[in-house]
Amino acid sequence: MTVLTVESSVARAARGGVFGLFALSGVAFAGWASRIPEAKSALDLTAGQLGATLAAMSVGSVVAMPSTGKLIARLGLRRVLVAAMGAASLGLLLVGSGIDLAHSRALVVAGLFFVGFGIGSWDVGMNLEGTDVERQLSRVIMPHFHAAFSGGTVVSALIGAGLSYAKVSVLAHLIGLVLVIVLVGAWSLGRLLPHEATAAGAAATAQRQAGAKSRSAWTEPRTLLIGLVVFVAAFTEGTANDWLAVAFHEGYELPTWAGVLAFATFLTFMTIGRLVGTALLDRHGRVPVLRVCFALAVVGSALVIFGGPALAYIGAAVWGVGAALGFPVGMSASADDPARAAARMSTVATIGYVAFIGGPPMLGFLGDHVGVLRSLLVVGAGAVLALLALPAVRETEAQPADAVDAAPPHTAVRCE
Repeated sequence: MTVLTVESSVARAARGGVFGLFALSGVAFAGWASRIPEAKSALDLTAGQLGATLAAMSVGSVVAMPSTGKLIARLGLRRVLVAAMGAASLGLLLVGSGIDLAHSRALVVAGLFFVGFGIGSWDVGMNLEGTDVERQLSRVIMPHFHAAFSGGTVVSALIGAGLSYAKVSVLAHLIGLVLVIVLVGAWSLGRLLPHEATAAGAAATAQRQAGAKSRSAWTEPRTLLIGLVVFVAAFTEGTANDWLAVAFHEGYELPTWAGVLAFATFLTFMTIGRLVGTALLDRHGRVPVLRVCFALAVVGSALVIFGGPALAYIGAAVWGVGAALGFPVGMSASADDPARAAARMSTVATIGYVAFIGGPPMLGFLGDHVGVLRSLLVVGAGAVLALLALPAVRETEAQPADAVDAAPPHTAVRCE
């Protein structure tokens, strides 16, 4: 299948659909995350047991992502996204049932695996469509899509907090969340870019798939280096998500609400960074902008660790800006060649999501030995490593063979 060059109004409508997919993914993730305290209490879990339970979600994502590109090429983007949303919705219902009805940790683990599996495939699909929309509009907009995800998490977390305060059951909350996924998902999918099947397109798809068998994305040095950048970006963001509030509370002996305020500061400035970063990327290019971003992540994490309580809040803001663009830019870079975008994005996303599996346990281990606050030094070390790999994300054109075989002039390609 091919994605034809479309009128600007159609591209703008597709942009709205992709915004919906990103925001909805954030809503789905944070809707569950906002009820984790109730899950811990209802199942009577220790901190270690809770950590192992939550890992099921990350495992599900990493299992799903490597095959998502191939499934999109074989079944089509919309079918894969529908299946992904269905898996995530099923998982949410299992989680709610496991907490409120069966009081079963095993059922919750199974549900979280399905949630992670669905959201992982959903993540690859929406990023792939986002790069097509970005290409149609001929300007950088991926950070805006990721800002929609961040905004969705904030809104959903606030709603979850309100429902928790009102003592609404987890199952009732998650049933409502599934209804939102169905309704907003249907609206978003209906606005995506049009696709057209042609004999030439089918032949080009077959030729690309045959070529892909002899050159796996996992063997491409540039793809692996982009994956390294995304891995560090995910680790930089995920570390703040998991540990920043705890670090402020335990490291500086501040009240719990003060730690949550630091986390909110990080999220706010990360969202702002994604909103304003697109203009900088258009003007200066990926590599210079990401050099500044990762440098800011180093400075911000250092202020959090060594600055004392007051400067630590400034550090959380600087850290948020530094974490804003690495992941979305890495996704765009992996899709520079439309003919290989699905396979490469699946590979890069899988590498990035490994950070969400390995990061929390590693920080927890270090925190037990040097304290949670000092364990955040790993963020700076990772950022330095990403700086060395940044040339891999530089803007490139599609390879001539791919471009010629894949589509007629002025055509962007999707394997669907």
